[in-house]
Amino acid sequence: MAKQYNWYRMAGADDLVAEESRITVQEVNGKKICVARHGGELYAFAYKCPHAGGVMSDGFLDDRGNVVCPLHRYKFALRNGYNSSGEGFYLRTYPIERRDDGLYIGMEKSWLSW
Repeated sequence: MAKQYNWYRMAGADDLVAEESRITVQEVNGKKICVARHGGELYAFAYKCPHAGGVMSDGFLDDRGNVVCPLHRYKFALRNGYNSSGEGFYLRTYPIERRDDGLYIGMEKSWLSW
């Protein structure tokens, strides 16, 4: 079964993430989410590292398209959350859509809400 999403508009997000390789924090549906631009594309990912809870917006983006956790330097691919430094963790990522009235982030629907 394909993933289903609820879509939420990010107020003013395009202005906040206009700078390449800058990580910003957005509040979307009551949840903090990191948003960054790399290679001209926007990516959204979890606010905290799945390993030790480091705040990902305090980390940085490397040249290969990974977000690097500030605590232990674990690396995660922006496009899918894959742990590219080999520790076996997964960083949650979120799809982003550009619509006529702004940017929207998709949050996976829980089976409980169906």
